Amino acid sequence: MLEKEMLLKRDWAVIGVTQDPDKYANMIYRRLRKMGFRVYAVNPKYEEVEGDRCYASLRDLPAVPEVINMVVSPKRGGDYLREASALGVRYVWFQPGTEDESTGELCAKLGLAYVKSCVLVVTGWYDPGHNLDPGQGLV
Repeated sequence: MLEKEMLLKRDWAVIGVTQDPDKYANMIYRRLRKMGFRVYAVNPKYEEVEGDRCYASLRDLPAVPEVINMVVSPKRGGDYLREASALGVRYVWFQPGTEDESTGELCAKLGLAYVKSCVLVVTGWYDPGHNLDPGQGLV
């Protein structure tokens, strides 16, 4: 299962993270961090999210993530997918509503493996061996 393969990767970037703790992008960021992943915040609107530096783009990160988690509209996603591919990222996790036919086709063209699933739901039932206590809830 590709979800499990991705969850075994340690370095992630959340594309479209926000400072609003009630938004899914922020919940995803916190959840992955809580599970022991090295997570980079990516959103050109912010300098900081959850006390961590927020980067304007993937190329600004101090390291190349193994997985990018997309929490932006399909219209904005193409540029991030091209940037990820150019940097050598191989895995993309699309949150519900962030992928459409054009982004799926672009992933295929760029050789990016991807899933379309809610990482909050999946991490609620699968512990990849990071620091997850199943009784902690989703965030």
